[in-house]
Amino acid sequence: MRVGGLAPAATELAEGLAQRGHEVHYFTRAGPETPGDRALINGVHYHFCRPEGENIVAFCHSMSEQMVEAFRAADEPRFDVLHFHDWHAVDALHQLRDRVTVFSYHSTEYGRNGGNFGGWWEFGEISAKEWYGGFVSTLVMTVSHHTRTEVMWLYNVPEWKVTVVPNGVRPERFRKAVDPGEVKMRYGIHPLAPLVLFVGRLTYQKGPDLLIEAVPLVLEKRWDVQFIMAGTGQMEADLKEQARALPVQFPGYISNDAHLDLLNAADIVVIPSRNEPFGLVLTEAWSAGRCVVATDVGGLSENIDPFVDGICVPCQPESIAWGINYVIDDPRTIRELGRAGQRKVYARFDWDLVTDAALDVYRRARPLAARQGT
Repeated sequence: MRVGGLAPAATELAEGLAQRGHEVHYFTRAGPETPGDRALINGVHYHFCRPEGENIVAFCHSMSEQMVEAFRAADEPRFDVLHFHDWHAVDALHQLRDRVTVFSYHSTEYGRNGGNFGGWWEFGEISAKEWYGGFVSTLVMTVSHHTRTEVMWLYNVPEWKVTVVPNGVRPERFRKAVDPGEVKMRYGIHPLAPLVLFVGRLTYQKGPDLLIEAVPLVLEKRWDVQFIMAGTGQMEADLKEQARALPVQFPGYISNDAHLDLLNAADIVVIPSRNEPFGLVLTEAWSAGRCVVATDVGGLSENIDPFVDGICVPCQPESIAWGINYVIDDPRTIRELGRAGQRKVYARFDWDLVTDAALDVYRRARPLAARQGT
């Protein structure tokens, strides 16, 4: 089930490993229409569980228990390396801590809450599980240098233990030949009107409210700019109220086909995140050759070369509007920035390169675990 960037990242890594001839078993929750408990998909052996729980912490504990049960049944011959993604499976990691283990931080609870420590009980529970994952695992992977520094600071994970392995992308999966004008007309937008696209969760971390605040400042420069904000989240109702008199559409959750159509028809993709460990939307937009305007945070600032393959701006509405306005009347610059980003994904973020990096971590983890007596 795709929820944010973790699901496609873990799936692509599993498929990349399988393509190299490794036997890969993927333990995950079932979707609402998932048939059966096992499946072989693109060379990966999937084991599905159906957890329950009255809150997210209880739900993930139930999921971990079912994962371990399925793992025990499949652990013959014995698995060489166990790779755990984010805090959701830490209770499973605890039960299997005597094995060769790698723990990936795709983000942190601190980061997901916009740099706030939070005032609700789930924050403390989840943060404790994140700390434990970094403490008990053989080696740790993070998706960016920013996240590496964050977990070293938050959870005292030693420097030697953490390797940066960025998320990858299959660029060809995000390129689609479309008629931009025809796609725009489907949403009631004039074919010649500039389209600014946001794709992501409508949550505080992703900064959709900052983009809404930037819209009037963009319209002051060019009245015909249109905005589409695709995704769902707890801020959706408030954002719709905030944008009631503005040229902003909220199509909600969109299908993969609709996502590709919009991605390849948009003039600018905006990523206004307050915190972004990596930002898969960035590499997806680059894969489609899109011009990106993004906030200067986390993996976004780490991966964008300003004015070479994107526009990076401070995390505030006025700056986001400035970034959009900087390119909105210059189709040539828009094209050049998008093409430069497209070249970069092939050079740095192709999944073949990322799979090589992950395999190197696995190879280092095995003798290290042996020396530790696991």
